[in-house]
Amino acid sequence: MKILAIADVESPYFWDYYDQDKLKDIDLILSAGDLRAEYLSFLVTMGHAPVLYVHGNHDTHYKEKPPEGCICVEDRIYDYNGIRIFGLGGSMWYNGGDHQYTEREMQHRAYKRFFSLRRKNGFDILLTHAPARGINDSDNIPHRGFATFLDLIDKYQPDYFIHGHIHKCYKSDFHRTDTYKETTVINAYEYYIFDY
Repeated sequence: MKILAIADVESPYFWDYYDQDKLKDIDLILSAGDLRAEYLSFLVTMGHAPVLYVHGNHDTHYKEKPPEGCICVEDRIYDYNGIRIFGLGGSMWYNGGDHQYTEREMQHRAYKRFFSLRRKNGFDILLTHAPARGINDSDNIPHRGFATFLDLIDKYQPDYFIHGHIHKCYKSDFHRTDTYKETTVINAYEYYIFDY
């Protein structure tokens, strides 16, 4: 299965220079947040793959106009063709805006899914906006990762952890992919295509 992971900026490759062949082999699109609703609606309309998304810290406009034809997987485990995707959007709390959480709040969100996680026997992909603490994050509070995500990865050992929020220009040592134990970590900034 070919998966397109996207986050943070609309890619001119798909958006400005659209060609139907660019999406024809994509089976699933995962949005890690901070993208315009129109962009997600465009991708789900022009391609043949479903778009699953979580909120970024700048996705406040989704309240009035959510992405049409797309599926929000926030705070749930969504099964797509046997792949279990667990969505936890948002960033670390820094100014009280929507989709911002303290570490304790994020931990509580994950804990509330305990029975769902047990019933589904875990998950295969963790889809978030923020990174995990110590993996691709920064020391400044708005871009600090959540330790809760490390706990989830340690416990359930998913194949992939996909996040956004950390742009290429934020760090001189930007990592597109990384590995944490047995889990492949992908920073979906702009876009990244991988085979599951």
